[in-house]
Amino acid sequence: MKRILILAALSALTACSRETPEEVKNAAAATNTPTAAATAGPAGDGATFIGLPKQKAPDYVGRYVGVEGMYLTIRHAATPDRYRMEMQWDLDNKGEFRGEQVGDTIVFERNGVRETLRPTNGDATGLKYLAGKTDCLTVKAGEGYCKK
Repeated sequence: MKRILILAALSALTACSRETPEEVKNAAAATNTPTAAATAGPAGDGATFIGLPKQKAPDYVGRYVGVEGMYLTIRHAATPDRYRMEMQWDLDNKGEFRGEQVGDTIVFERNGVRETLRPTNGDATGLKYLAGKTDCLTVKAGEGYCKK
């Protein structure tokens, strides 16, 4: 008697879980169609991924000029998101510093003070000589550097 009840229960479960051929076809079609958020893989290999690709961080490597002989040279360091910088920030002071990229800025320490290079335009530097330039880095008002 127990066996009959168990077999009857299993038969009922099996009958309830069977999908019609129409349901199988619809389920397969839904999984093979990419969603609106799916985009081509970054390598262009036809693979898809969901979401937005990570934005590339800005790269500030290069030589920048300021006023009255001031300059800033930025090179990559051995560690990612780190820079080696050489700068002359006024007529009497020149030095080399290590910088770290934080978001779209470069943070460094100069003479015991934490400074930040921010991407700006020439007008934001506050220096008349750099007005109208577009690819600039500013430490503070009156201290900025622009690529040639």
